[in-house]
Amino acid sequence: MKPCRVLIVDDSAVVRQLLTELLGQDPDIEVVGSAADPLLAREKIKRLNPDVLTLDVEMPRMDGLAFLENLMRLRPMPVVMVSSLTERGADVTLQAVALGAVDFVSKPRAGLAQGLSEYAEEICAKVKAAAGARVRPPTTTAQPLLRLDTPVRAPMATRFRTTDRLIAIGASAGGTEALRVVLERMPPDAPAVVLTQHIPGSFSRSFAERLDRHSPMLVREARDGEMILPGHAYLPPGDHHLRVIGDGARWRCRLDPGPPVNRHRPAVDVLFRSVAQSAGANAVAAILTGMGDDGARGLLDLRQAGAATLVQDEATSVVWGMPGAAVRLGAAQEIVPLEAIAARLLALAQV
Repeated sequence: MKPCRVLIVDDSAVVRQLLTELLGQDPDIEVVGSAADPLLAREKIKRLNPDVLTLDVEMPRMDGLAFLENLMRLRPMPVVMVSSLTERGADVTLQAVALGAVDFVSKPRAGLAQGLSEYAEEICAKVKAAAGARVRPPTTTAQPLLRLDTPVRAPMATRFRTTDRLIAIGASAGGTEALRVVLERMPPDAPAVVLTQHIPGSFSRSFAERLDRHSPMLVREARDGEMILPGHAYLPPGDHHLRVIGDGARWRCRLDPGPPVNRHRPAVDVLFRSVAQSAGANAVAAILTGMGDDGARGLLDLRQAGAATLVQDEATSVVWGMPGAAVRLGAAQEIVPLEAIAARLLALAQV
């Protein structure tokens, strides 16, 4: 396979040089050029025809979001945003993903060799995943549901008045928008939802607030020990795993600052395994678009515990890494297009 061709767009010469060196260490990546602003980038895209663009959020001469919007309209291509770990950086980056960016990483910081090595591994993996990602937004056309074992049951009326069902969802690359699509289709009295999305710690509050604006449910950052209630969706705060623990006939959130699992904190496997132990057959779980295989083994634990399990289909996934890994492991009972996932989760929660 030919190396993935990358163009780096950043107004900082230091960042351009650092990214060039870090990406250039990977034999599967070729940095074909760099640009200090979007206007220069536009010309280099035409001349160099890169496979992937890394794009700074804030740049001179043209705002990064305006450039991204034009790019997705005129020449759609995979873009990985490089953003600062600030509240404004989080807001702008989430807007960029909504406009079509595949994924995002934080600004590199020169310093400790170990930290820089871990950063290089992350950005190289995300750039290579982006090279094979789908950059067009999912269509809203109805698509068939793929059942892997038993026949599909028809959806039922969505009225929920009990705490005996729990929905668990995990996602990574492309998941910030996929979760929005799912949660905006949930009724305000839906069963409680617990979420894990691979996201920088400083982004979690902005992300929870963004989801809350789009969903009839109440979406919030989880607090350690709080009761899990219907009509609420819980997202772990920055750099914490989210676990579900039993408390009599109810469930509570447990926040865990322990070490990363599958190189992630929060990790989907941590959430799913806790749901398998605490809720078992009372749970319904889904893996959405994402890079890698985090969540696949946890979803298998859930299926073996009697929970209903599904994954997002390849056609509507930005990256079919995590869902595909779950299918190959035999963890998924159903493969479902993104626009149908909310309805399917609600139907399975009533069975």
